[in-house]
Amino acid sequence: MKRHLAGLLITALVAIFGAGFISVSGTAHDVAARQSLVIATGPSGGTYFPVGEAIAAIVSHPPGVDRCEIRDACGPAGLIASARTSAGAVANLRDVNTNGVDSALAQSDVVAEAVSGEGPFRANGPQTHIRSIAILFSEDVLIIASRSSGIRTLAELKGKRVSMGAPGSGTLVTAKAVLDAAHLTRQIRASTEPADIAAQDLSNGRLDALFFVGGAPVPLVQDLASRGLAVFVPIDGADRRRLLAQTHGLVEAAIPAATYSGQARIETVATHAVFIVNDSVSSDIVFGITRSLFNPANRQVLADSNPSAGSIRLGTATLDLPVPLHPAAARYYGEIASAAARAEPNKIR
Repeated sequence: MKRHLAGLLITALVAIFGAGFISVSGTAHDVAARQSLVIATGPSGGTYFPVGEAIAAIVSHPPGVDRCEIRDACGPAGLIASARTSAGAVANLRDVNTNGVDSALAQSDVVAEAVSGEGPFRANGPQTHIRSIAILFSEDVLIIASRSSGIRTLAELKGKRVSMGAPGSGTLVTAKAVLDAAHLTRQIRASTEPADIAAQDLSNGRLDALFFVGGAPVPLVQDLASRGLAVFVPIDGADRRRLLAQTHGLVEAAIPAATYSGQARIETVATHAVFIVNDSVSSDIVFGITRSLFNPANRQVLADSNPSAGSIRLGTATLDLPVPLHPAAARYYGEIASAAARAEPNKIR
């Protein structure tokens, strides 16, 4: 009987919370209405998913969470954010544009194509409802070959079984650009399985190489490297020069030695991860999550999700944006700049 009464009490409390208030000793206290935010990420073995989970955790503001007592550590009261796996950047951009999801992570080179209606977005035209919250971190373009394949250079992909990334992924867009620049587009045996499956196929000898774009270290790439199954293929020389001349949103880069197990310094190119949002998401939500994203109290949570997320900083958040800021994000950065100017009025900027 006691357990039954306790169950009824819990049910009643849930019903009261759902109605937006709870009565304590006859006094009604407002409880913030629940608001949801979905963040589309990428495959579970990539960088986007763990980072998206971390962002969802820090911006959520359910009742009774102690860390939300820290000023501006959480998003607006009542916000519940969740991360969702996806095929990748192209799918994310389409879903955000149509308001299928509220927000997402995407590669800056693919965002640039989306807003201009180029590449995979040519058939549907410019994606006009996408806005940015922040540039997050750098993403390396990786070509991973099985150690037994004999592939050590980009040219040696010719005739090999190569995974270019799943349909809907940003990796597929960037891989096509790399292969076009190297005049290899029709010279490989291409496949488009999801990244997690491609990694399994490479480890089992059913695939010779795979492309992946992500912030270092990419979990699935780290796994292959730590087991001694993979080597890194550089993007350099004339192929890289052509690629950079033909593609917006990519820059010359190098992966430092020992970023992955047993890996020497590798020349490549890189893009940036962008936190994007549909333009209809409310200003209160966007302002609150932007403020939470850059709260120093949350820095370690982000860094723990992936080392690349540890480089999320205000100083780089608005550099080289491929799409305009959401007005509420712009307001946040403007307030930060104004506060800094008031604190140091004589500083030469």
